[in-house]
Amino acid sequence: MASSVEAGGAWTIQEDIALCQSWVNVSHCPVTGNEMKFSHMWSKIHGEFCQRLGSIRIEMVLSSRWRILNKELRKWKNALTKARENIRSSQNISDEIIQAQMWLGAMGQGKKSFLHFQCWEVVNDCSRFKIIPIGPAVVLNETPLFDSPSTDSPLDSPMETESPFPRPLIPIGRKAAKAKRGSNSNNECVQFMEQIAKNTALRIERDLKIEEADIARQKAFAIQQQQAQEKDMEDREMKIMAMDTSHMSPETKAYWKLRRMDVMRRKLFHDDGPSNTDWLNDQNH
Repeated sequence: MASSVEAGGAWTIQEDIALCQSWVNVSHCPVTGNEMKFSHMWSKIHGEFCQRLGSIRIEMVLSSRWRILNKELRKWKNALTKARENIRSSQNISDEIIQAQMWLGAMGQGKKSFLHFQCWEVVNDCSRFKIIPIGPAVVLNETPLFDSPSTDSPLDSPMETESPFPRPLIPIGRKAAKAKRGSNSNNECVQFMEQIAKNTALRIERDLKIEEADIARQKAFAIQQQQAQEKDMEDREMKIMAMDTSHMSPETKAYWKLRRMDVMRRKLFHDDGPSNTDWLNDQNH
């Protein structure tokens, strides 16, 4: 399969929107949409897409991109459905989107946030992505199932106070049920936010520990290198000072004399300046 660069480069937002529009127009055509073969459908989608943008992308690339968009759009539909089931009527659409993003992140699959909102506006009325509204939960009204006796007869009072049978439970009212659903939704939102904050804190702490460990390893390596260089220098200086020059020519003796003077200078004055024999090395080059 061709790479994204070979097939036309990275996809832009305008191309994603045009692909969704072409898919909707062709696959949901009231005349031929339900009877069209898959290969013929994508041939028509490709033709309409190229007509919209004048693109050079091939048909196979379009179908591959649609599989990615379709997966993300279906995830967003599921997250938005969950949010609408829990959202309170007093909250606006921005609260609904925030809660849907939280649901999407809590699923732990794929991307943690949805970004294809313009594509969603194109396809959200299609049967595949349409969110079917869920009505309010059916609850009984606040009227008790059994009216308690209103008489103050002394014959009825002992029977009611001393009865061994439990009183029937009064069904919860509409307002109480709605408030309870809102409270549960808020609790879930708080739990999600706390979990996100906890995960973020743990990730930051882990990254800091990794960074500190890397810095410690770098420092230890630098110390080892410095110690190795100092030992190497010490060994060379010992060889210079122990060099037997009795059998050497006058010129060679003069060279090693200068080398010994360098060693003594560094030892006595902690001088790391240039060697007295550097000019000899330069001449040799």
